[in-house]
Amino acid sequence: MRELAPDEHPFVTAPDRTLMRLAVPVLFSLVAEPLTGLADTAFVARLPGSEPVAALGIGTVAFSSIFWAFAFLGIGTQTEVAQALGRGDRGHAVKVASLAAFMAAAIGIVLALCSMPFLDVFAGLLGATGDVVGYSHEYMFHRLLGAPAVLVCLTCFGALRGVQDMRTPLLVAVGINVLNVLLDWLLVFGAGPVPSMGVAGAAIASTISQYVGAFWVLAAVSTRLGLTRRVRGAGAAKLVRIGGDLFVRTGVLLVFLALCTRVANKAGADEGAAYQAIRQTFIFTAMFLDAFAITGQSLVGYFLGSGDMGQARRVAGRVCLWSLGTGAVLGCAMLAGTSGVAWLLVPPTAMAVFGPAWVVVALMQPVGALSFATDGIHWGTGDFRYLRNAMVAASVVCGGMVWALELVQPAQVLVVIWWITVLWTVMRAGFGLVRIWPGVGRAPLGRAVPGSDLRH
Repeated sequence: MRELAPDEHPFVTAPDRTLMRLAVPVLFSLVAEPLTGLADTAFVARLPGSEPVAALGIGTVAFSSIFWAFAFLGIGTQTEVAQALGRGDRGHAVKVASLAAFMAAAIGIVLALCSMPFLDVFAGLLGATGDVVGYSHEYMFHRLLGAPAVLVCLTCFGALRGVQDMRTPLLVAVGINVLNVLLDWLLVFGAGPVPSMGVAGAAIASTISQYVGAFWVLAAVSTRLGLTRRVRGAGAAKLVRIGGDLFVRTGVLLVFLALCTRVANKAGADEGAAYQAIRQTFIFTAMFLDAFAITGQSLVGYFLGSGDMGQARRVAGRVCLWSLGTGAVLGCAMLAGTSGVAWLLVPPTAMAVFGPAWVVVALMQPVGALSFATDGIHWGTGDFRYLRNAMVAASVVCGGMVWALELVQPAQVLVVIWWITVLWTVMRAGFGLVRIWPGVGRAPLGRAVPGSDLRH
C-alpha cells in the first residue's frame, strides 16, 4: 500500500471531516473495552450470595490498576509509529511495533508469575474478608493468565492507531466483548458437559476472549504495517524511558484520585456513595474526550515526523476546539440529566450531598476536555517528560489541599473535593496549552522561551 505524502493527507483539505472520521471509531472502541467487566458483573450477580460480586469488584479494581501502569506500551508505540510513518521510515515503524509486541508479551508473563503468590495479600489490601478472599483469588488468578494477551492487545491497538487505522481496534474490542458474553453464559453457569465455574468461569471467559483478540490484532498489525523478528535499532531504551515517565505520571494521578476517594468516604456513607456515582460518570465522559486526544496524537505525530510543523499545529488547534465543544455539550447534558443520574446511581439518603457536587463536575467538563486534548497532542510530539512533570505539579498542589480537608472538615466536603479537582484540571490544561501557545521551554510545537521548561 502506497504511503501518503504529507500534503496528500486528507486532513490538509478536510480537517474537520478527517478528525471526526478517525475519532468516532476510537470513541466506540473506548466504550466497548470496559464492557468486559460489566458483562462479568451481570452474570456473576446471578450467583447465590453477595460474596461473588464483591470478589469480582475487588479483582477488577486490582486487575485494572495493575495494567493501567503499562499503558505506555500502547501510547509510546502509537507515537513512535506515527512519527516514523510521517518521515517515510516504514521500516522503523515495523521494528517499533514488533519490539513493543515482544515487550508486551514478556512483561505480561513476568507480571503474572510475580503477582500470583500475592493474590490473597492484594485481596486483603482492598478490603476482602472471609469467603470473598477465596473468590477474589480465583478471579485474579485466571485473569492474570491472560496478562500477556491484554498487553499485546493494548500495544497493537497503539500500533494500528499510529497507522491511523482506527476501525480495526473497534472491531477487535467489539469481538472480544461478544465472545466474552457467550463464554460467560457457558462457563459461569455451565451447560452440558461444561461444569458451572462461578467467579472463576467469568475470569476464564475474559482470558480466552483476550487471547482470541490478541491473535486477531497481531494478524491485523502484520497485514496493515508488518512485523519482524529483527528489532535491533527499534529504540528499546526510548520505549523504557517513555514507560518510566508515564509510570510516574499514572502513579501520581492514581494517588490524587485515591486521596479524593478516601476523604469522601471518611466524611460519611452518603458522601462516599455520592462521590462514587459522580466519579463513575466522570470516567465515562472521559472516554468521549479521549477519542479526540488519541486521534490528535496520531495526526500530530504523523505531521511532526514529516516536518510539517504548520499542519501539526493546525491539528492541535482543531483537536482543542472539538474537545472544548464536546466538553460543553457533555456539561449541558449532565445538568439536564441530573435527576435521571441521581435516580439510577445515588441512594436516596445521599441526594442532598450529590446535587451541588454534580453541578460543579458538569461545569468543569469544558476545561476537562482541554486537559485531555493537550495530553493527546503532547503524546503525539513525544513530550512525555513535560506531561509527567505537569501532572506531578498539579497533583502535589491539589493533593495537599485534599489531604488538608481531613483536618478542616468543611460542611460541604464533596463540593470542596470537586472544586479542588477543578483546580487540578485547570492546572493540567494550562500547562498543556502554554506548551503549544506560545510554547514554553523546549516546546515541540511552539516557540522556545528560555528558562520556562518544566523539565528542569
